[in-house]
Amino acid sequence: MSLKIRLARGGAKKRPYYRIVVADSRSPRDGRFIEKIGTFDPLKPKDSADRFTLDTEKAKAWLAKGAQPTDRVARFLDSLELVKRAPRNNPNKAVPGKKAQERAAEAAKAAEAAAAAAASAE
Repeated sequence: MSLKIRLARGGAKKRPYYRIVVADSRSPRDGRFIEKIGTFDPLKPKDSADRFTLDTEKAKAWLAKGAQPTDRVARFLDSLELVKRAPRNNPNKAVPGKKAQERAAEAAKAAEAAAAAAASAE
């Protein structure tokens, strides 16, 4: 049985509230879980004390049993220094798309041609 520490959504429409739960990876997001170990309320201010609560002892125990945290929960655990989360790096994210690169190349050629014409006119 593959265990995950993940967020289970609750609350009303447009008013999310999450429980941090340990669940079987095959169970639905908001469905059956094994144990609730904390809560997360994204609507509260970031400096609010009760925006994020977690029972660290239970989290340590489940991590020792082999439960894998999801990306968002890994961020929370990293802030509490329970799990070391490797920083992500995607250098291709900032690279423009194919069409944008073609447009930039055409604009550069046009600017180069205009500069050459201006130089020859002098």
